Amino acid sequence: MSAKNPAFRTERRGETTIVFLSGVLDADAVSGSWAKATALNDSPLKVDASAVESCDGAGLALLHLLTSRKHAGLSGLKPEIQRLLAPFQVEGMEELPPPIKPKRMGPIENLGQLASVFFADLAEIAAFLGKTVATFLECCRRPSLIRWTDLWVVAERAGVNALLIVGLISFLTGMILAFQAATALRQFGVEIFVVNLVSLAMLREMGVIMTGVVLAGRSGSAFAAEIGTMKINEEVSALETMGLDPVRFLVIPRVLAGILIMPFLTIYADMMGVAGGFLVMRLEGYPLPALWNQLVNAVAVNDLLTGLIKSFFFGFLVAGIGCLRGLQTRSGPSAVGESTTRSVVSGIFLIVVADAIFAVVFYVLKF
Repeated sequence: MSAKNPAFRTERRGETTIVFLSGVLDADAVSGSWAKATALNDSPLKVDASAVESCDGAGLALLHLLTSRKHAGLSGLKPEIQRLLAPFQVEGMEELPPPIKPKRMGPIENLGQLASVFFADLAEIAAFLGKTVATFLECCRRPSLIRWTDLWVVAERAGVNALLIVGLISFLTGMILAFQAATALRQFGVEIFVVNLVSLAMLREMGVIMTGVVLAGRSGSAFAAEIGTMKINEEVSALETMGLDPVRFLVIPRVLAGILIMPFLTIYADMMGVAGGFLVMRLEGYPLPALWNQLVNAVAVNDLLTGLIKSFFFGFLVAGIGCLRGLQTRSGPSAVGESTTRSVVSGIFLIVVADAIFAVVFYVLKF
């Protein structure tokens, strides 16, 4: 017998079967001993491995097969081989308790858990936005900290490239408002006041809200996907390792771009919405000079400023929440998609909440 072929010898002592192993337990050697090992009966089994020189995965499989039987014992195995075999021991597996069924929560518990998650998320959003403001103020004091090249690239992608979709949605919104208002005002013979309704609605509310929603769905989600991918690829961790603040390096250019482009997109949306209303009134037979005079008499500077003031805050919220969701991205194949979805939902929610707050404040101030 060669030194590499193990001796697989059995000896019967009373009711106990003793297996003697020796040599090198590798794949070639074990293949000739596997049938003998599986043919052993269910009597008490003792394995003497004191003469085993070494073994590979096949040898460990043979030792596991022999020692996994009931009332089996193993002796003489070298410590280094014993350490390799230890993770495959199955003592006590039969005594495992049955799996515990998860307790089903009632509606009150579910509501409480959802409320806890919601308020914890609001607290995290507030903390992140506060840190962003602090970093932004520091960058204003030292403008060299801002990555201006990235800012202009982001502004082009989020602003210039969004002109088509913002203009189309605003134009159609203005037309819809005009058609609906004309139907109601026709009963009183004051269809010309459709211009008042459309212009005030677009300048004070609809223009900035529709622009914010488009920005949240288009640019905020893009920010979340970009930073989320960087988070999964550990590029954010690499920035922290190099001593670079991810908020200053990644968030500030995007937030500043959102603040800068939102007012221009809002003015553009207002113009397109009013143009849509004008088109409907022209189809009704009203001359353009009459429509223009009605617009000038109906709109004040405060109406334009109302939408512009909101636009700065909406741009900050949408860009900031998109970056936050990107930084919150966890590992997994669907992590980036979840962050993108959360960014859009959170952005639109914050826009509506902020607009409600502005509505109350402007009403109290009679602005």
